[in-house]
Amino acid sequence: MLSLVNHSGTEKLNQQYDKLSVYKRVEQLYTDFDAGDIMITSAFAATSAFLLKVFSDINKDQVIYFIDTGYHFKETLVYKEYLTELYDLNVVSIKAEPVEFQFSKEKELWKNNPNRCCHINKVKPLDHIKKEYKIWVSGLMKWQSDHRNSLNIFEQKENILKFYPLLDVDYIQRDQFIIDHHLPFHPLKSKGYSSIGCFHCTVPGEDRHGRWNNSPKTECGLHL
Repeated sequence: MLSLVNHSGTEKLNQQYDKLSVYKRVEQLYTDFDAGDIMITSAFAATSAFLLKVFSDINKDQVIYFIDTGYHFKETLVYKEYLTELYDLNVVSIKAEPVEFQFSKEKELWKNNPNRCCHINKVKPLDHIKKEYKIWVSGLMKWQSDHRNSLNIFEQKENILKFYPLLDVDYIQRDQFIIDHHLPFHPLKSKGYSSIGCFHCTVPGEDRHGRWNNSPKTECGLHL
């Protein structure tokens, strides 16, 4: 099993995993790293069924962390419960401290300071558990934004190695996988929502253009 990976080690991993299919990448991850070192987060957003299906097929015991911001669409929460039951997922919800969440609510931070709102309700809750792991798996894809287009399958970020097994999957391949495997889309996708976050900050739109509408903000901060 591998431990923390240096720069050259990360390059070797990228060269190795770049040639693999999504399923083979995830299988190889459990060969190269201890399962107890692997952390997965899912927003149960537009097409989360893809990544969750892969991991449920390979390791049903894997914990899936859901960051409950307190501002999710009700459709997202229904989708989360549906996928959890469908795949028999081991989902653990994490959230901000009640006092901090209430502060974000009373001050309506999503309007006047969205970066702080995301930091309180997304970044900080994950920071509390992130230090327990060595690998962080996420379903980011290159086509979703300019920032994500610059990423590699493995990225060393401070003391954690980030792993994006779907990174080079385009949106046509993503949707086709979901259709071929008879997986459910998020209920809001049919209403024009391509990327789905909190209800205050999400409107219908292509790719991530419906997120933080009329704002230069494109990321919540988790992946920056």
